[in-house]
Amino acid sequence: MRESDDDAHGGAGQSPPAQAPADATRKGRPDATRKARPTMADVARAAGISTALVSIVIRGVPGASDETRRRVLRIADELGYVPDQRAQKLRRSSSRVLGVVFELQQPFHGDLVEHLYAAAARHGYEAVISAVAPSRAESTAVNALLRERCEAAVLLGSRLSDEELERLARRLPTLLVARRSGLASVGSVRGDDMVGIRLAVDHLVGLGHRRIAHIDGAGAPGSSDRRLGFLQGMADHGLADSADVLAGGLTEEAGAEGMRYLLDRRVPPPTAVIAFNDRTATGVLNVLAHRGRNVPGEISVVGYDDSRLARMPHVQMTTVSQDAAGMADAAVTAALDLVKGGTPRETVLTPRLVERATTGPAPRRDPLL
Repeated sequence: MRESDDDAHGGAGQSPPAQAPADATRKGRPDATRKARPTMADVARAAGISTALVSIVIRGVPGASDETRRRVLRIADELGYVPDQRAQKLRRSSSRVLGVVFELQQPFHGDLVEHLYAAAARHGYEAVISAVAPSRAESTAVNALLRERCEAAVLLGSRLSDEELERLARRLPTLLVARRSGLASVGSVRGDDMVGIRLAVDHLVGLGHRRIAHIDGAGAPGSSDRRLGFLQGMADHGLADSADVLAGGLTEEAGAEGMRYLLDRRVPPPTAVIAFNDRTATGVLNVLAHRGRNVPGEISVVGYDDSRLARMPHVQMTTVSQDAAGMADAAVTAALDLVKGGTPRETVLTPRLVERATTGPAPRRDPLL
């Protein structure tokens, strides 16, 4: 039945609207008391312009005057309008999104993510992150990114197997950061870990140290290269017999356990320790502080990564820098090259030593001096 004009326009004699049943929302009908989310059409209506012109302003593309842009953005802000980013991505043939998987508990990964955001933005891309944590597997983090229509996956320090990486690379371009690839279908950007550790060895030997220990990263990416670099560096200085390698890990506890072992065994402890990363080195420093050992007077300590841990004012750790900003730039460039159909390749960056307060001359009482 067609409405009368009075009904349609609220004329005299109109009956009050019927009250919605109490169970309306349970039957799928909208709740009249709930405030609807403002739409682009609402902004257009309030501004007195077309929805198409509002869309031009919101997307930031040419086609609207500066005055119109200011007015539309002001009205959108007043109404509380927020663009639906997910819908915008779906409407584009290119999402312009890079997916990044990182380990939540690794400070260097946090530094990389910060620089990846900036590097992606410089190319007109957005970085969407998905974290790996003790309660969240890397495969889960990767699957979450696949649902975001990312154009490429950038995996920081990935622990995925070659088979898993191959499967992922068949779905979208894949780039490893801070890990070797070894796969023709997967690119990588990493620091030269053998060179980095040898820089630490050269630094310590130059300070007169002869008994140097390396607490390695166990099975972590890069650990084998750093371990080999340490042994070769010590051998090159004629110190192969005093090179000491301990199985360690990525955490403060791994470094603490290794340092306790070095202090408690029956032979004199080393005069210097090179840790796998800055977290491990922090554990070494904690044990030395609790045991009353002077750093660097008795024992020098070198970390790896130059993460925010190393730069803390009360730590000031000597460490090997992988240049997080440079690595992030190289990673975004390599990922976008893969997106364009480029051949996966390996990019190797040269690290540098950053000398701070945790290293100094070897103690004179060392019997090997």
